[in-house]
Amino acid sequence: MATAAEERRAVLLRGSDNVAVAARPIPGGFALSVGGRSVEVREPIALGHKVALVDLAVGEPVRKYGQIIGFASKPIPRGSWVHVHNLRADLFERDYAFSSEAAPARPAFEGRTFRGYLRPDGRVGTRNYVAVISAVNCSASTSRAVAEQFRDGAWQREFPNVDGVFAITHKGGCGIPTRGADHIQLERVLAGFANHPNVAACVLVGLGCEVSQARELVEVHNLVAPGSAKSVNPRRPRVINIQEQGGIAKTIEATVRAVREVLPEANACVRTEQPASKLCLAMECGGSDGNSGVTANPALGIAADLLVAQGGTAVLGETTEIYGAEHMLTARAVRREVGEKLVERIKWWEWYAGIFGAELNNNPSPGNKEGGLTTIYEKSLGALAKAGSSPLVDVVGFAERVDGPGLVFMDTPGFDPICTTGLVAGGANVLVFTTGRGSVLGLKPTPCIKLATNTPMYERMIDDMDINAGTILEGESVEDAGRRLFELILQVADGSRTKSEAAGIGEEEFAPWFIGPQL
Repeated sequence: MATAAEERRAVLLRGSDNVAVAARPIPGGFALSVGGRSVEVREPIALGHKVALVDLAVGEPVRKYGQIIGFASKPIPRGSWVHVHNLRADLFERDYAFSSEAAPARPAFEGRTFRGYLRPDGRVGTRNYVAVISAVNCSASTSRAVAEQFRDGAWQREFPNVDGVFAITHKGGCGIPTRGADHIQLERVLAGFANHPNVAACVLVGLGCEVSQARELVEVHNLVAPGSAKSVNPRRPRVINIQEQGGIAKTIEATVRAVREVLPEANACVRTEQPASKLCLAMECGGSDGNSGVTANPALGIAADLLVAQGGTAVLGETTEIYGAEHMLTARAVRREVGEKLVERIKWWEWYAGIFGAELNNNPSPGNKEGGLTTIYEKSLGALAKAGSSPLVDVVGFAERVDGPGLVFMDTPGFDPICTTGLVAGGANVLVFTTGRGSVLGLKPTPCIKLATNTPMYERMIDDMDINAGTILEGESVEDAGRRLFELILQVADGSRTKSEAAGIGEEEFAPWFIGPQL
């Protein structure tokens, strides 16, 4: 790594890298000194973008993080800006080296706790919500209207231990093969939210004639209200169908009544002291920039390692955005079979993208590129920094329940709402979202902490960002930033509200993943 003084202008991530990353805008003609190397910058380099430290010939690998992020598509003189105009993402072989680097997790520094809601199944909630869950798009507006009845919060004076009543709505539930892949997956997602540790009680709303029947969801997944550890004979969620009630107005009335009936039980849940091992951390990055893999993501990796050391669980997703970097996870797999599960998912995604004429390396997004990211390999390597250094203990399917402990990978698309929906459905009770461009996602019932990669964006979007990792570019160590984040995770788990919670964000972002044909 470069010295603190040098990092104020540019960062060299590994000694073998042949590019450095601008920690602040660098003017053309500037005499840059980084990592013991000196180079005259030929043209302006924006924050998060890359500058060549050596002459690069056509086809020569370009290295960042000590890994290949692409190949020169034309000669690149030292001091030049390296980006989409002179760098391409050619295919290359990766050595999966299964389980060759599965080192033990870091030792715990002390037993940490937070105050959470202990549920009958042993999981712990960081929030205490009542959910109104729409089984199908046809009941979405009705479910939303029910939640609106509780929007003013006046009822919370009587039920202060309930964080809110929110609606889960979506565009699916019918026009899909019965018991087909999408039907089964949608049920798994809805069941994950209904039985989520942050949900004390729920009411399911259907139309009555759809493929995704609410009553079937309750039966197949044996849904019960999570309640509290002191709950006796936990009840199954109430199911209300529009056609049986006689229309929307009557359904809204019946569902509001059902919500009011469960509020006293939800309010009976109280926070108690719980070990940090009960935390299940979802990790996501969106609106990434060239410094995501330099600041916020590595800091989150430190926090994830600290949580795993406490016996907690950290869950990484976005299969399409670890593409080209998956070999760094397979080497950390605790067993070869775990690494092979990840490779199988990568191969499936190559097939899946191919049948639609798409390519996995047709990424990053325009905003990512404007922020300095050039190829999917570069984006993936930076995204993978969120996983820290803990061993990979399991690979699970989309929205499958994650029991941990340790670092787990969930197979999800890279699209933020779908990925986070899967992670939360799997049981994540806190979410950290890193962003360089300024993403503003929230997702009830799980609190979402926004971690900014750079100070200018953090200051510009202070109403939406919870914590700044741009301080790393100004001299703070990644380790110290990660510890700051870990402390904030505990505070949020304890009840401190995030910026997205304060803004009321988190219902529209629910987005199940539909992979099959629409009939």
